[in-house]
Amino acid sequence: MGAAEGHEQIGWYFEHLLQAFPDLQLTPWCKVPVFDPAVSAVSEYVMTGTHLGPLLLPGGSALEATGHRIAVRAAGLCTIENGLIISDRDYYDQLELFSQLGLCLPEAVA
Repeated sequence: MGAAEGHEQIGWYFEHLLQAFPDLQLTPWCKVPVFDPAVSAVSEYVMTGTHLGPLLLPGGSALEATGHRIAVRAAGLCTIENGLIISDRDYYDQLELFSQLGLCLPEAVA
C-alpha cells in the first residue's frame, strides 16, 4: 500500500482501494501503545474484501476485477492533527495479496 502524505494523497489512496474492494473492511486485532509524539496510532489489522474493480499494481498497470475474496494481514501507522489524518502508512505482504487474487508470479531465478 505504501505511504500517503496530506489530504490529497490519502484521499486518492482510499478512493482507489475502495474502487478495487468496495466491501473493504479493516478489522484491527492489536493496537500498539505509542510513545512518539509524531505518531498518533499504530495498529495491526486484517484487511478483507472482494476484488470487484481495477487494482493498481506497482508497475502502474491495473488488475481487472477477479471476484476473489481476500484476507490480508497488515500493519499501519497514522498521524492525526486537529482531528484530521495527515499521514498514513500501511504495510502488508504483496505476495499474500497477489496470490489470493490468483496472480501467477514468475519463478525465482537462481
